[in-house]
Amino acid sequence: MTYDQKNKMNPAFRTFEGGLFAEVEKADVGDGFERLQESGVDMMSWADPFMPDAAVPQHVKQAALNAMNDPIASHYTAPVGNTRLREQIARRWQKRYGMRLDPQRNILITPGSDSALYFAMLPFIETGDEVIVCTPCYPNNLQNIKMMGAKAVYCELQAADGYQIRKEALEACVSEQTKMIVLTHPNNPTTTVFDQRSLEAVRDLVLAHDLILVVDQAFEDFTFEQKMLAPAAMADMFAHTVTVCSTSKGYGLSGYRVGYIIADDVFMDVYYGCAVSVIGATNTVSQLAVLAAMEDESFMQEFEAAYDWRRHQAAAILSGIPGVKIQLPQSGFLCWVDVSGLADSSEVCARLLSDARVSVNDGKNYGPGGEKGFRIVLGVYRDNERVRQALLRIREVLLQMAQEKGLSVQ
Repeated sequence: MTYDQKNKMNPAFRTFEGGLFAEVEKADVGDGFERLQESGVDMMSWADPFMPDAAVPQHVKQAALNAMNDPIASHYTAPVGNTRLREQIARRWQKRYGMRLDPQRNILITPGSDSALYFAMLPFIETGDEVIVCTPCYPNNLQNIKMMGAKAVYCELQAADGYQIRKEALEACVSEQTKMIVLTHPNNPTTTVFDQRSLEAVRDLVLAHDLILVVDQAFEDFTFEQKMLAPAAMADMFAHTVTVCSTSKGYGLSGYRVGYIIADDVFMDVYYGCAVSVIGATNTVSQLAVLAAMEDESFMQEFEAAYDWRRHQAAAILSGIPGVKIQLPQSGFLCWVDVSGLADSSEVCARLLSDARVSVNDGKNYGPGGEKGFRIVLGVYRDNERVRQALLRIREVLLQMAQEKGLSVQ
């Protein structure tokens, strides 16, 4: 008798593949990343600041070393997180968003923000619920919804709108089954910093239909000309909002695996009550290293200068290509390139890998609308010139594809 192992699984999990038995399209699963890196490809598909080069500031490394030499290093921190770190986060939010948080009642430290995103949604979602997602968006948002047995309802953002949210498009997504909106803000992959009008559209819908809003603010730290607004700080929204933050993107501490959840005390009491069962305690040493980073953020100025230079380089180099549209990235270290007038995103990404020797992210993994483009991670490598040369090779391949298709500059 044939034993169908996957048939024993929750149906929501049966379609997932990690690369053990077949090639998978995402570069961050299985051993795909290592194989590409070993072949000499420029890995501009891994959203890890300055990967694989050294980027941790000295005072953060020293804090980690000091912690490792302390007897506390081999012991658990309380599942809710280091008290001093939570107090520092509260001060940071007060300064940045003008919002007072109680460190003992509104903040939970988590082992990275990916697990935090899943945990943030978990208490609310039941099988059959609908969750509105603005796409293109971070793929984990879509995957989490699927794993919980819920249905994703897509509000596709449009390039013509600057990838901002149109109120009428959002309202069209609501049904009696709608439970939640998940918003990546700033957006990944488009880098959009949602403006006051977009966030008011979200707020109005949440309050009118008594919804939950989960906000992924992983890229909140570098928003350049745009003003970063926190939905949780908007009028009447704290009781409806769960915010997930990361120390990977802004501080470049991806390997330390520290994130945090911010929520009102009613929600947080539930998170506190089941944190040890779902995510466990966050690494003790890593929390103390992150605390040092938060107490002295001066190193972020160098990061910001590098990202700012690179985004302008990308916008200049990839402009003027037939069938290709690019907007100046608004946040972080990503770049979104619309190739809908040139070719299918998968075809473009395959050509960039083979001909330009650059790995980028196929947009079709980012939900509806994503198939129109691809994502470049500009934040890799410390060497600005290496990034610029990769962008020039991307331009050369895109121009060649345009020529093959008979496209010309208008």
